[in-house]
Amino acid sequence: MAFAKEALRNIFRKPSTVQYPFERREPAEGLRGKPVWNMDKCIGCGICSMVCPVKAVEMIGKGKEAIIKHYLYRCIYCAQCAESCPVKAITMTTEFELSGSDKSAMIYVYNREKKSEK
Repeated sequence: MAFAKEALRNIFRKPSTVQYPFERREPAEGLRGKPVWNMDKCIGCGICSMVCPVKAVEMIGKGKEAIIKHYLYRCIYCAQCAESCPVKAITMTTEFELSGSDKSAMIYVYNREKKSEK
């Protein structure tokens, strides 16, 4: 009897979910999405690669000549790199739909000449 009463009450209510991916909501405030490096600010200290718990950040070289490789398929979006950056060169975007089937397309290279490339 309790089930029937609950079912009847919920038939006339508006659904609490959305029909994703056809309907989308704005990301919540404070969402930690894909990290992005601003190479104009980056000093090449290497702290981001040292603090990453899953080794998703690799720094090749040091200082202003450093090249940063971000392995998005390893990243757990913990924002440890962004919090540890002394010059705040790393920002967390609200981009969260990042899955893919090609691993090589999920490696981002940041250097001084080009801001971001695959």
